[in-house]
Amino acid sequence: MPEISTEARAEIAHLVDHAGVRAACAWFRTHGSQLFDWQVELAKIPAPPFGESARGEWLKARFNELGLEDSHIDAVGNVRGIHAGRGNNFVLVSAHIDTVFPNGTPLDIRERGSRLYGPGVSDNGAGVTALLAMAGVLQSAQISHDLPILFVGNVGEEGEGDLRGMRHIFSESPLNNSIAYCLVLDGAGSDTIVCEALGSRRFEVTVRGPGGHSWSDFGAPNPISILARAIHELMQIVLPSSPKATINVGVIQGGTSVNSIPESACMRVDVRSSSKAEIERLEEAVRNSVSLAVEEELRHFGKRSPGEKHVPGLTFEISVIGERPAAELDPNARILHVIRAVDAELGNIANIQRASTDANIPLSLGKEAIALGGGGSGGAAHTLREWFDCEGRESGLKRILLTLLALTGISE
Repeated sequence: MPEISTEARAEIAHLVDHAGVRAACAWFRTHGSQLFDWQVELAKIPAPPFGESARGEWLKARFNELGLEDSHIDAVGNVRGIHAGRGNNFVLVSAHIDTVFPNGTPLDIRERGSRLYGPGVSDNGAGVTALLAMAGVLQSAQISHDLPILFVGNVGEEGEGDLRGMRHIFSESPLNNSIAYCLVLDGAGSDTIVCEALGSRRFEVTVRGPGGHSWSDFGAPNPISILARAIHELMQIVLPSSPKATINVGVIQGGTSVNSIPESACMRVDVRSSSKAEIERLEEAVRNSVSLAVEEELRHFGKRSPGEKHVPGLTFEISVIGERPAAELDPNARILHVIRAVDAELGNIANIQRASTDANIPLSLGKEAIALGGGGSGGAAHTLREWFDCEGRESGLKRILLTLLALTGISE
């Protein structure tokens, strides 16, 4: 990793001493209870994959209260607003508003001291709250910055959302070619800089057969058995440690009753790697494993039913249901020099990380983008035990603000 540029160090040192920036950082201290309340309100609004509209309306109302211009919800559900500047290019600051939890999940949000407990309070309650904190502090401190800031609460980051919100921003938005930098706020903490995009590809494997009664039709091919064979084959695949690669079967379902041979069954498979070639290899392995499993089941059927040459209605299909591109930020990118200079100025220790975030999309398009946590701390993400602690949030927000203002540039 190159040394932090002297220009970036000087720029951040100047920002820290700026009277408006000092006033802005004091705002974080005095408005901690407001941030906490926003986070609680947000977490109590369901936002399952493809069901983010109620949370989007709530966020749009906050954008309006905080004085963002042109606040609206776009065609896919992203909430957008602009904090005006004087330049033609934009700095995008975003946080995903969806959660991983399906519709109907009990949102039992509990407060205990400085901690919140409940689904989504950290991922991405912390990120959306940080997004609102940036809008709030800019409205209050009235810092004049050069580049305008595009605020986005985007949909579709989790699960099968397939980054659809961010894809829309960079494919359909009239501003997409004017976005110079992307700052993604995701989860809690201040100890990471995500500037390497982890690639993934997701599949749905469906097997269909004639079905039947568990006793009178015993011996007929069983779609669940076929999937079980396929999973066994997948688990035999040797995965490299460099570049690291993973395979996960995250969902399996099918059948109607314990005494029925199912007519269909399906599973969803996720493969990940930093290497596109490795993802291609793993996709071929998934397809081969399913084909081998079907062939093995047919061999067993032939033994059970001599003379049968085929099984009426036995089919399978494998469809791609999601893909996230792998990419890496140029080590000499300005945005990376800026965040590292901010961390050096604040005495914050942060590690460069590879992860799958909304930053995958702009990074894959050659944009300068990073993902940061919203401060504080959190844990047990994607479980009902999820928690967030707002202790330390102030320093995390200061880190984000300094990065944002360095990218926009401020006017004296």
